[in-house]
Amino acid sequence: MVCFVTKDGFILPSAPNFRDLGGHRTESGRTVRPGLLFRSDALHSISEEDLPTFNGLGIRQLIDLRTGHERENLPDIVPEGAEYAVVGVQDPEKAGANFSRMLTDPEAARAMFGNGGASRFMDGVYRDLVHDTEALAGYRDLVERSAKGPTALVFHCSAGKDRTGWGAALILGLLGVERSVVVGDYLESNARQANTDKWLRLLSEHSGLDWDEVVPMARVRAEYLHTTFDEIDAVYGSFDTYVSDGLGVSGATLEALRERMLA
Repeated sequence: MVCFVTKDGFILPSAPNFRDLGGHRTESGRTVRPGLLFRSDALHSISEEDLPTFNGLGIRQLIDLRTGHERENLPDIVPEGAEYAVVGVQDPEKAGANFSRMLTDPEAARAMFGNGGASRFMDGVYRDLVHDTEALAGYRDLVERSAKGPTALVFHCSAGKDRTGWGAALILGLLGVERSVVVGDYLESNARQANTDKWLRLLSEHSGLDWDEVVPMARVRAEYLHTTFDEIDAVYGSFDTYVSDGLGVSGATLEALRERMLA
């Protein structure tokens, strides 16, 4: 499998946050194998020009982390020969199923996101990803599917930055990638023009909120990811306990994940 990357660093310019989790070094000196696990923003926008590359990546499993509302409005383009799997990681009410209502209810939008509300909202999103029942079941499923393989898979949400961002951070952490490198991979979404601005600029326009008040939801920040790790320590005591007791991921699954993903 050859992974073609444009001069701008994109595998798929029409899905700019599509990228390979491979290539990272672990603290023990091993390397995450490329071409096996991809993360992405929504895959409804794959262009005709990008289809040959998309279909040529060898992806045989597409994991959609979005809610039903998101999936119905913007259905994915699925690679040829791939299985499409829905893996929910967020309560639909918390994930923005009511976002369309915010676009038509300026007062509600200002009440929720004004005066620092957007940052507080994102803080809550990242805390929920640690212990909500659906998140625990969904991320366990993601880890198990990543461990089982046997062929390449891609997982994604809408912008590929929050739900997908935590999924990528979780898997890289399980593989033994240093925390600072995990954070660096997470922050790369900001340089990839994740598909959030369109909807959030509409929210800003319709609600009368300044863009500066909305922008915390359009970008990733290191403190968001640190919030998740801090919540893990507070609730479970350690990352390892979160994995074993919270997610319920078995030792055999972890061994299989590392055997498959590390060179």
